Amino acid sequence: MVRRLCAMLALLLPTILYGLATPPTLRPPGIDHLAAVGPPRATPGGAEEPQGPPVAATEGSPAVPGTGEPAADRTADPSARDAPDGATDESSPPSDDADPAEPPPKLVPKLITKALNRFLAGRPAPVTAMVKDLKTGRSYRYHHHERLITASTAKVQILMALLLKTPWRKLSKATRRDADLMIRYSDNHAADRLWLRIGGAPGFTKAGRKFGLRHTAGVAGDCIDLYCWGITRTSAEDQIRLMKALTSKKSPLAKADQQAVLRLMAKVIKSQHWGISAGACKGQPSALKNGWLKRVSTKRWAIVSVGVIAGRYAVAVLTEGSADMGVGIATVEGVTKRIMPSFRRCR
Repeated sequence: MVRRLCAMLALLLPTILYGLATPPTLRPPGIDHLAAVGPPRATPGGAEEPQGPPVAATEGSPAVPGTGEPAADRTADPSARDAPDGATDESSPPSDDADPAEPPPKLVPKLITKALNRFLAGRPAPVTAMVKDLKTGRSYRYHHHERLITASTAKVQILMALLLKTPWRKLSKATRRDADLMIRYSDNHAADRLWLRIGGAPGFTKAGRKFGLRHTAGVAGDCIDLYCWGITRTSAEDQIRLMKALTSKKSPLAKADQQAVLRLMAKVIKSQHWGISAGACKGQPSALKNGWLKRVSTKRWAIVSVGVIAGRYAVAVLTEGSADMGVGIATVEGVTKRIMPSFRRCR
């Protein structure tokens, strides 16, 4: 019996020793979580920032930051004389920072108009546009007689009207947050709150007159679930006057308040940074506000973009009647790209 036990131990001993000498293979702790994805970036108000083009709500639908425009289909009908289409030169002397070795291109309005007519030939929707060099006074107008709706670009005037009453430094934290939501995220309900603070349509119109606007008047009343600021009719020239009021030393707004508005316009969320920014040279900053609205009556889109490129070129392009939002954006950007080369050369 003893001999049998000794024989069995002799056979098993190498296996036992191998098992003791070789530790089991262990999976690193937590390996199932090493590839965890971080949380989505949240925007104010709890909405997730869109990663593609903004999804616009149809008129009357609720809006969240970064989506949609106000509703309804009533119009204001202000009228006033306007300058003719083409180029003007207000004979303002070039600024000290103008490069004398790099004169601006020759501005030939007939050629610009011809290029725009050709581009827009297959797009029957109404379009009006204006570009102005705020340093030299040179400008170009296209279809100056058109009065189209502002959509959410009216939010810039709402904020400017508010700052006429209360400077930025004296605004409450909640009001500043509403201003940020309204401009950077195009939040409609923040705009409604500030609309009430400026006195609604009368306050909006009164502020516009102080900024030199001639063709823009607020629309009173409710448009389904929002106030009617989004269907304000305006001209491209009035929108340029508004942009000039954000840069001019003679503006009713203090410099700090001008800068506060431009700072918000320069930081609109990425998904809304289309429109007139297409006319900027590489590396040039753009401060802008866009608007998009699908009208109930026609099922067509109004797409608008206004702003300032490189702190110097005020640009406004207003369109209506596009079959879809993408066509409207392409129209705005195409118009901008065909005008801007007559004002500056990209290096």
